[in-house]
Amino acid sequence: MVEKLAKSGKISRKGPVVLVIMDGVGFGKYEDGDAVKQAMTKNLDNLYNTCSWTKLKAHGTAVGLPSDADMGNSEVGHNAMGCGRVFSQGAKLVANSIESGAMFDGPTWKKLVKNAIDNGSTLHFLGLLSDGNVHSHIKNLQDMVVRAKADGVKKVRVHALLDGRDVGETSALDYFDPFAQFLSDLSTDGFDGRIASGGGRMVITMDRYNANWDMVRKGWETHVLGEGRQFKDAHEAITTLRAETGAIDQDLPPFVIAENGQPVGTIQDHDSVILFNFRGDRALEITKAFEAKELAEFDRKRVPQVEYAGMMEYDGDLHVPAQFLVSPPAIDRTMAEYLCACGVKQFSISETQKFGHVTYFFNGNKSGKFSEELEEYVEIPSDIVPFEQRPWMKCAEIADRVISEIESGKWDFIKMNFPNGDMVGHTGVFEAVVCSMEGLDLQIGRIKDAVEKAGGIMLITADHGNADDMYEHNKKGEVSLKSNGEPKSKTSHSLNPVPCILFDPCYNGEYSKELATGLGISSIATTCIELLGFEAPEGYDPCIVNFN
Repeated sequence: MVEKLAKSGKISRKGPVVLVIMDGVGFGKYEDGDAVKQAMTKNLDNLYNTCSWTKLKAHGTAVGLPSDADMGNSEVGHNAMGCGRVFSQGAKLVANSIESGAMFDGPTWKKLVKNAIDNGSTLHFLGLLSDGNVHSHIKNLQDMVVRAKADGVKKVRVHALLDGRDVGETSALDYFDPFAQFLSDLSTDGFDGRIASGGGRMVITMDRYNANWDMVRKGWETHVLGEGRQFKDAHEAITTLRAETGAIDQDLPPFVIAENGQPVGTIQDHDSVILFNFRGDRALEITKAFEAKELAEFDRKRVPQVEYAGMMEYDGDLHVPAQFLVSPPAIDRTMAEYLCACGVKQFSISETQKFGHVTYFFNGNKSGKFSEELEEYVEIPSDIVPFEQRPWMKCAEIADRVISEIESGKWDFIKMNFPNGDMVGHTGVFEAVVCSMEGLDLQIGRIKDAVEKAGGIMLITADHGNADDMYEHNKKGEVSLKSNGEPKSKTSHSLNPVPCILFDPCYNGEYSKELATGLGISSIATTCIELLGFEAPEGYDPCIVNFN
C-alpha cells in the first residue's frame, strides 16, 4: 500500500479533472499524409487557439524503449502516463537479457531446450516476424534459434505472423525471405529449421481483450493442427495470397507449409513452444489456449501436452503464462493507487480495443481495481468490423457515458481512451483516418462543454503518434509512391511528439499559462495529481503545469 498524498492547497475546482487520451494522435512532421492536420477539427483547433498547450515526447527512451529510433506504443505509453516514471520496457529488457546471456542461463530456457533434446522433439517459436519492436523483434528470434542449435536442439519450427502494422504494410517478404534463408543456412550438422505456418496478425492468433476469439481459433488450427491452405514455402504463400486478395500483410489469410501434402510443423505431444512476442495484450488469448485445461471460447480439437513459455510474463497478477523467459518491469506506485489512498473517486472508460490500456496498462500491468469502492471501469464493446469501414468506432458512445458521469458529480477524476487515431491509423486508409479524427473532434467538443458546465478541468493528450503520419516518406522527405502513382500507406506508429492541452475554464491565476516543454508523457501523472490538489509522490517526473 502507498501512503496518502499531502494536499497542496494550490488549486481547487468544483468539477472533476478529465483526462482525454486520443490514442495515436501526434503532431505530423510532414504536411502530406498528416490525417490529423487534414481533418476538419474545429473543436481541437479552438482549444489550441485559446488554451495552454505543449508537446510531449512519446517514443524511445522517453517511454523506456531501447533508443529514440523506437516508436512508442499504447502499452508503454499508458504505463508511463499511469505511473509517472519511465521503466525499461519489454523490448529493452528482452534485448538486454539476450545480449547478457541471462535468458539462456535461466531455468525456463534450459527446461524447454532439455525437453526437446530428451524427447527428440521440436522446439516451436510463435510470434510476429518483423523488426517493429512493438510486439517482437526478428533479431531476438534469430538469436534464440542460433542458441537452440548450439544447445543441441535438432528441430526448430517457426510459426510466423505477418506484421504490416508496426512496419510497412507490404514489407513481409523483406523479413520472411531473409529469415527463410537464415534457417536454411543454419540447417547443417543434423539441425533442421523451417517456417511452418503463418498469416496476418489481424486475421489469426493475435486477438486481444476477448474482442474476437475466432482469430485465436484460426491461429490454433493453423499453427498447432496444421489445418489450412498449403504452400511449399512462405514466399509462395505470401505472393499468392497477396495477388488473390489484394490484402495488406496484416490482413492476409492463414497458410500452412507442407511437403507431399503433409504439414512440416504441427505441434505434438512433448514438443516445446515459445511465444516470442514480448508485449502482453495480444499474447494472453493464445497463451490461454495453450495453458487452459478447459477452454470455453472454441473447440481446440486436439490439445498437445507441451512445455509452453512466453517471452515475458504477460499478466503479473494472474501469473500468465506459467513459464516465461524474461521478467517484465516491476511497476509500482501508480497514480491510481495513490489517488485511491487519498479517497479520490475515479472513473475509467474506453471501448474494447483500448479498455485494457486505460485500466490494466495504466495501472502498471495490474489486473483489477485498487479499490472497489472508489473506482469504476466501463468497457464499451467494440464493433467486430474492419476499422476503416466504421472509423468513428465507439467515440460517441464513450462521450455519452463520460458526459453523463461528469453531470452526475460523482467523480473527482475521469480518464478515457478514444482509440480512433490508432486503430484506424493502422489500416493505412487515409480517408478513413481523416473521418475518424473528425468524429473524435465532435466528441471532444461535447465533453469540453460538459467540463465547463461542471467547473472542471480537461487535459487532452495521446500515448503515441500514428494518424499524423499516414504516408511513407523517403530520406528527402518526399512521399514514397506505389507503382500506380498513389502514395504508399504507412500503417505503423510515428516518432512524432503528442499534444498536451489544458482546458481550465475556471482558471484564476494559480499557475503560469506557459506549460513546460521538453517533457515526456510520463509527466501526465504528476500533472493530474497536482491539478487534483495534491503533492506528487517522490520520484515522479515533473509537472507540465508550473504552479505559482
